[in-house]
Amino acid sequence: MKAYQIQAGAGIAGLERVERPSRDPGAHEIRVRVDAAALNHRDLSFARGQFYSPPSYPIVPLVDGCGDVVAVGEAVTRFKTGDRVITSYYPRWIDGALSPNKTAVSFGAQFDGTLAEELVASEEAFVLAPRSLDPIMAATLPCAGVTAWNALFIAGAIKPGGSVLLLGTGGVSLWALQLAKAAGVFTIVTSSQDEKLERARSLGANAIVNYRNNPEWQDEVLQLTEGVGVDVVVEVGGEGTLARSLEAAGSGGTIVVIGRVSGGGGVSIEPGALIGGAKRLVGITAGSRAMLEQLVRFVDVNQINPAVDKVFPFDAAPSAYEYLAGGRHFGKVVVDVRA
Repeated sequence: MKAYQIQAGAGIAGLERVERPSRDPGAHEIRVRVDAAALNHRDLSFARGQFYSPPSYPIVPLVDGCGDVVAVGEAVTRFKTGDRVITSYYPRWIDGALSPNKTAVSFGAQFDGTLAEELVASEEAFVLAPRSLDPIMAATLPCAGVTAWNALFIAGAIKPGGSVLLLGTGGVSLWALQLAKAAGVFTIVTSSQDEKLERARSLGANAIVNYRNNPEWQDEVLQLTEGVGVDVVVEVGGEGTLARSLEAAGSGGTIVVIGRVSGGGGVSIEPGALIGGAKRLVGITAGSRAMLEQLVRFVDVNQINPAVDKVFPFDAAPSAYEYLAGGRHFGKVVVDVRA
């Protein structure tokens, strides 16, 4: 089968197309013909050698994938041949509270991922794909989709009628926008580009803020909420935005930290900013298989079509990496493995 492999720290230039032998599934495994694989910032981090516990040898990258089951092991009970499935970010995290063991390994980081024609893994590492989505869109659920679900409804515990601040227009932020809109949540989206902000408005954003034109964007968020602040901030910036996110959150609000794309040299947080407003800082990492199954049902019921910015053919997978690294995307970047 055709596949790509990469060694952690080799950079995008280290992405190598190879031929790998197909293998039969073990007793509790399924073999999936991969139709689509989506990229995430964690894949850039792996290429740059910034990801935790990488193996010392090349592996097939990417965690997001959708495809059809083409073979099942003799003891498999969850799937049958012909089922369309998507990967679960952490194969060991089925349900319940997070633990080090549950999040110790994931596709495309500690073992082979989805940037290949086939994927063989435990049946516990997959869920049925949404019936309402094609493989390109369905491939975006396992990382960005479930992270947004966790941030809003699990860690953030937001309710209909609540308010959320979404930083930027990357995959997680746009997934969160569409989920929040479907749940009846007031949404505020930030970006440095007016064009992206208008596209966010077309997806349902109630209010938009250009942070390049408004460096003190937290003040504008407060104005938009009549001085109250938002219930939840989906914080993807990290050091460069966290202090302002704290100010933008209202009393009892939750800042859900999921990334650090802004970089920076660290941030000092005044304890009073948390104590006085009874605010919470919560860090999350993707989500469990149970959360992914909840997301699939929500997507099907609400007929949500995730924002896909650009689709690359399999032969152009390195270009997909470069495009994501360039930060020009609005939503997800996907590789069509069949193209």
